[in-house]
Amino acid sequence: MARDDYRTIADAVAADIEAGRLRPGEQLPTQRAFARRRGIAASTATRVYRELALRGLTTGEVGRGTFVRAGQGARDGARDGRVALAEPGAGPVDLELNFPGVADQLALLAGSLTPLLRPDVLGEALRPVGVAGTAATRDAFAALASRSCGGPEVAPDSLLFAGNARQLMAAALSALASPGQRVGVEEMTYPVVKAIAGQLGIRLVPLAVDEDGLLPEAVAAAHRAAPLKALYVQPRLHNPLGATMPPQRAQALAREVRRLDLPVVEDAVWSFLCPGVDAFAAYAPERTVLVDSLTKRLGAGLSVGFAVVPQGVRERMAGALRSAGASPSGFALEAAVRWIGDGTVAAVAAAKQADATARQDLARTVLTSRRVRADGRSYVLWWPLPAPWRAETFVAAAARAGISVTPAEAFAVDPRRSPAAVRLALASPPLPVLGRALAQLQRIEAEGPGVGI
Repeated sequence: MARDDYRTIADAVAADIEAGRLRPGEQLPTQRAFARRRGIAASTATRVYRELALRGLTTGEVGRGTFVRAGQGARDGARDGRVALAEPGAGPVDLELNFPGVADQLALLAGSLTPLLRPDVLGEALRPVGVAGTAATRDAFAALASRSCGGPEVAPDSLLFAGNARQLMAAALSALASPGQRVGVEEMTYPVVKAIAGQLGIRLVPLAVDEDGLLPEAVAAAHRAAPLKALYVQPRLHNPLGATMPPQRAQALAREVRRLDLPVVEDAVWSFLCPGVDAFAAYAPERTVLVDSLTKRLGAGLSVGFAVVPQGVRERMAGALRSAGASPSGFALEAAVRWIGDGTVAAVAAAKQADATARQDLARTVLTSRRVRADGRSYVLWWPLPAPWRAETFVAAAARAGISVTPAEAFAVDPRRSPAAVRLALASPPLPVLGRALAQLQRIEAEGPGVGI
């Protein structure tokens, strides 16, 4: 067959999914049966199935087969295939993405912005700013990072800035690993990091976790199999699992990465919800790039990403940010300095801490399943499903009820080993709407998979 024929066949299957002839949750034939029906070689069928998975149209479960992903097709609303969790969900009740907001948040933010509207101040704020920020921003964010990190005070000159945390994660990974090299991550991880690794040509290596987070022995075993160049970890309020690494585990992991001489990228975006818990960077500051932002603290519309970067990585990472055009907005930096200085950031963060706790309390009241896992300080909830549920059929059933949730496959580094589980994001709906949605999801789970989903 011609070299690109497998893509033509994949296009035909994709068209069936888009038209609704193949429905979310529907099982595809085995690759051998597909090859017989199409009159193609088994190797070509393998390439077709791999192409469909890469487009995000199907998901495979070891020992069970290949299924059409929820969120595909005309009946459910077409999506672009790649699960990036960067835009609101399609359902009326969005439990896919977290957009936390609290009472009086906008009034607090607006008050600090009033002085910026003076022409002379505004003109200065609209000037271009480099990735090192200004002296004022470095001082303000160093104080903020020091409060959230634990350990030694953050030096202002160790900071780099970008428009958001995703840009900083991409810059850190590109500074630490080259195309084809291996980076270790928790086996369930932030979906955007999977997309970043794909764009950079970096191979993500899934590493085992337990209820305390990443296992140091898993890091050592993966490094023995083939050298790792770095780790990406979420030690505080892991997304999607909600776990927070206790000090003993953080100390053990720090010893292991020192022994193996591995740099670490720490995602601290949700850490403001658990004040008083030290960052992993506090245990291994000389080799940890800590990435944070104001997006979840304050709001996505005026974002600032910041990173605490060890000296040996700083120039490479700064160069990666500049080459990607990821310099921060001067206006956003100036606004952030004011919000940090007048206590707005602290006040909004405290309100969101209380809000997250209230939502978790509600979830514990409504959801009686012992399988549900969550940290009471987090906006996420991890829900392993009972047999015979599969994640994709549960997502499809929830969508039919007007509720969008995220299947485990979106987070799995190895989609072939994706568990039957879903993640719920609790932040966006009003509390009464959230309570009704959770109750509906519990009824769906108890009723079991419906016919024809």
